[in-house]
Amino acid sequence: MQNVLSVCVYGSLCDSLCLFASLQSLPDVLGSHLVRVQVKACGLSALDLKLLGDVGIQKDLIPVGREVAGVVLQVGDKVSFFQPEDEVVGILPLDSPCSGLCDVIDIDEHYLVQKPEKLSSVCVAGALRDGLCAYTALHTHARMAAGHTLLVMDGASSFGLMCIQLACYHGVKVLTTSHSPQKHTFLEQLRPSVAKVIPVYNGSSDLLPVVLEETGGLGVDIVIDSGVRLHEEESEDTKLLPHKHDIISVLGVGGSLAASYNCRLLHLKSASVTFLNQEVWMASSAQQGRYLHILKDIVEKMSTGVLRPQPEEPVPLYEATVAMETVQRHQKKKAIVQL
Repeated sequence: MQNVLSVCVYGSLCDSLCLFASLQSLPDVLGSHLVRVQVKACGLSALDLKLLGDVGIQKDLIPVGREVAGVVLQVGDKVSFFQPEDEVVGILPLDSPCSGLCDVIDIDEHYLVQKPEKLSSVCVAGALRDGLCAYTALHTHARMAAGHTLLVMDGASSFGLMCIQLACYHGVKVLTTSHSPQKHTFLEQLRPSVAKVIPVYNGSSDLLPVVLEETGGLGVDIVIDSGVRLHEEESEDTKLLPHKHDIISVLGVGGSLAASYNCRLLHLKSASVTFLNQEVWMASSAQQGRYLHILKDIVEKMSTGVLRPQPEEPVPLYEATVAMETVQRHQKKKAIVQL
């Protein structure tokens, strides 16, 4: 057995965060379809413990860090997609026994795709999940097509940026909101450019009239939501979020909303609401081929510059505990660890 150091895991006892290092043992002989990967970079995203419980994963210790990029060291005897020294990227399954913060991990070949040589491990590990969510929202749920009009909330976020760039590539007219003057300037300088950047940081609520003006009063075909607030909610955490009524009001007839709520106004517009579950592809293997096709397309578009993520600065492994605590408490959306 081979012992691998620096595994960071998360314990959810008494609702407390508990991150620490442990040993991971790897067998000397690989399983038939397993690939042994030396991890170069790992993306840290917040753990949804309720979702894990809902799908029957109930453990005191949950491995941390599932978006990985690295180099193949060894392959099982039935592996057909990879060979040693290939550079790969992928997302560990929900029930993975190992953490992406290991030096070396074993992963089924069907969770990995080839990493283009010109893409850095840090960049792709930090952007892969957001790219997957953007594809799920725009292609799988909203059936995006050229000529559609899209509203992306908080377009300067890593997820929002992926949505904007993917939509522009497919000939969609994009409107977006900005959460600060700096983000507003950044979004206005994007190329290809968006049709309109709507500031929401100055205390005014111009979202609905601006969107209706930009669409000739018809509303948009698709809304990608980053959270909403009720009219009575005015807390510091929600002050930049739009009201639920405004979000639904900007939808055109037959439009599609990627969100987490429902109401009668959607019925009146004959609009649809879809629920953007980031783990939906991991919950079932029925569409594994389609999932891998999406991952391949994401990394290819990143390699050719169609998708240009703005990844966080990577942190070293010894800072992974602090970084994960920050992400889990939603003080930042993502962290990348360079191993």
